[in-house]
Amino acid sequence: MQQEAGRAGALLTIDLKALRANYRFLQSRLGTALCGAAVKADAYGLGAIPVSKALVAEGCRHLFVAQLEEAISLRAHIARDVAIYVMHGSPVGYEAEFIEYGCTPVLNSLQQITAWRNLAKERMIALPAIIQIDTGMARMGLSQAELRTWLNDFSITEGIDLRYVMSHLACAEDQLDPMNQMQLAAFKNLLAQLRQQYPDVKASFANSSGIFLGPEFHFDLARPGAALYGVAPVAGQESPMQSVVQLQGRIIQTREIPMGASVGYSKTWRATQPSRIATVSVGYADGWLRSLSNCGVAHIAGVEAPMVGNVSMDTITLNVSHVDPQLLYPGALVDLICPDNTVDQVAKQAGTIGYEILTSLGPRYQRHYVD
Repeated sequence: MQQEAGRAGALLTIDLKALRANYRFLQSRLGTALCGAAVKADAYGLGAIPVSKALVAEGCRHLFVAQLEEAISLRAHIARDVAIYVMHGSPVGYEAEFIEYGCTPVLNSLQQITAWRNLAKERMIALPAIIQIDTGMARMGLSQAELRTWLNDFSITEGIDLRYVMSHLACAEDQLDPMNQMQLAAFKNLLAQLRQQYPDVKASFANSSGIFLGPEFHFDLARPGAALYGVAPVAGQESPMQSVVQLQGRIIQTREIPMGASVGYSKTWRATQPSRIATVSVGYADGWLRSLSNCGVAHIAGVEAPMVGNVSMDTITLNVSHVDPQLLYPGALVDLICPDNTVDQVAKQAGTIGYEILTSLGPRYQRHYVD
């Protein structure tokens, strides 16, 4: 392991103990509601298989991915008593694969519902599904017109074992945004109508941020994602989540430059005094965003080292003039994501969100899981 990590240009450490602690914390906020987990996009770039195994060991029984291929890959490592839900529903013509691999679709349109119902009739069994309703995000789920069609003809879902009805919050990270209450009212109204036909139907509404909106938003099953991985769930508030990731790059070489010398492509930074520059083996090919050029920071033994010059495909350059030169040897690790520079802080420097920082982390990192 040490030899492999030494060959890699950078080291990404995933703390599964912190991940599990975050899951327990979110479950404690939910009371009697269940806590699922969004492990789509390879568990936000951290590895769907090890992350899912850790969450299942902690008691999670509801995993959410985006695409069928993700579900198939994950099912080989996860027991069938754990539900794997595919949020994009079934690709046309691939409905039977959900049965083969023991996965459950989230049906987002009447077309998907009809195909799933027809397969249930063909197999003469009730097939489980979640049906998603759009309550204002205008992204996925039954539109208002499709919903009216369903409410006027419940035979549309005949043969479907309706496990949950779900919707998705658009602005939950901003607790004061009025859209939260608007969506909640729409979802409650929908449930009241559906329960005339399905009196025991369960509901899923809250994402990571939605959990912190309060019990009214919890319903039966929450689907946190980013908060599990250490991203702050509420905008403008100190995060209660533990940090799950640490990213460290390796120094390739250092050099002394005179005042007035430029660094990197396009000469976007010039030294205002004699400076020491360290080149580190991380770049935008590794998901270290180019928007961090001249505004990102690293830390070396707790000392902040600003990024200077443009982020290159494979490298970044740091101003290490104030760092002990003995710490700047080739192969030395510098902290890019760490307690002094969290995922959310990196996202702010890059002008984006923590989700993008995590999901951009590239395949060249040596991944190291600790528990």
